Amino acid sequence: MQGSYVPTPAGRRPARLGTLLRAALVRRGSQRSLNVVVVALVLAGVSIFAYPFGTDLWQSHLQSRLHQSISGKQYADDYAANQIAEGEGLTRLRAPKIALDVVVVQGTGPTALQAGAGHYAETPLPGQVGNVGIAGHRTTYGRPFNRLNELGPGDHVYLDTPFQEFDYVATPTFDGGANPHPVSPQDIGVISQSEAGAGEHLLTLTTCHPKGSDKQRLVLRLALAGSGPLPSK
Repeated sequence: MQGSYVPTPAGRRPARLGTLLRAALVRRGSQRSLNVVVVALVLAGVSIFAYPFGTDLWQSHLQSRLHQSISGKQYADDYAANQIAEGEGLTRLRAPKIALDVVVVQGTGPTALQAGAGHYAETPLPGQVGNVGIAGHRTTYGRPFNRLNELGPGDHVYLDTPFQEFDYVATPTFDGGANPHPVSPQDIGVISQSEAGAGEHLLTLTTCHPKGSDKQRLVLRLALAGSGPLPSK
């Protein structure tokens, strides 16, 4: 009969009501999942921007301590005896052209490099005969080598030890190519002692390339131009 209401047997809901409830539950579940995804994306975005900032703060803290540590007599005694422990200040590296001034620590392990730059322990000390190797971060932990690509032939890099300042100048070419230039991360030959001829004093700086990636290493080669007294502080 038109307009009449047909009751539903006990224990059963109208089919339309059940469909609506299921649809509502699906919508609520989808909305919840979407909210979770949005929150995850926001957190990921915050982490991407916060991580470099956090590493820079930590590196700044370490550098402050290191600058103090390389001004005392104990540092001079340990350096003279070649007993600088990993993670401790070894030399001060300056590159005026790119406003670089960083204390380089001994070692290139992950913890040591939190200071920003580290000396390959298997290479000579600054000023010694052979190929001195130093690695530095490019996008985190103070990113001291962020502008390494802006250095080139004729540019100066200074290494300060407790006793002398050593002046290194970037060579016109590097292994017959441009200086600096990228190499494979596995190309450890760039810091080998075979790179230096008899009596040569070289310095090799390495960092990740391109910026934000470790697919390659950017390498700058320098040769000792002279040495002298430490600059006044």
